Amino acid sequence: MRDCSPVLVLGFGNVLLSDDGAGVCLTEKLRSELGSEAAEFVDGGTQSFSLLSYVEAADSMLVLDAADLERAPGTIGLFENEAMDQFLKTSRRRTVHEVGLIDLLDMARLRGCLPRQRALLCIQPARIDWSESLSTPVAHAMIEAARQARLTLQRWRLT
Repeated sequence: MRDCSPVLVLGFGNVLLSDDGAGVCLTEKLRSELGSEAAEFVDGGTQSFSLLSYVEAADSMLVLDAADLERAPGTIGLFENEAMDQFLKTSRRRTVHEVGLIDLLDMARLRGCLPRQRALLCIQPARIDWSESLSTPVAHAMIEAARQARLTLQRWRLT
């Protein structure tokens, strides 16, 4: 039996590339709102394999990122369990960090350590270009994205 932390909140992105950093910004927002005892909050940046130990130790994992949802900028998508796997394995890359995340999940699956509950919460970017600021639509979406993330984490605590 593996030693599991309750929840891993893993934010992907590069905060120097405007909306690409939405996942990292959202991770920090949740950490400040919920406190570090609520989950293990990890700034995954643009890493992949080096994050395997965090994934293996988690029973539940919420991944936060910017992704192409083919919707209006600031649109939020939440994909859980098999829906997350399906979203990531579509033929067209939807997020810059998708390949690393798919590989990370596949490695955890092969090692028998895939989190029991997992979700990808993503925000449609408006721009990915050199800037330390989020675009207006993505910045406005952060409040709703944080609310959806909190609800997901709360629901997981009840199961």
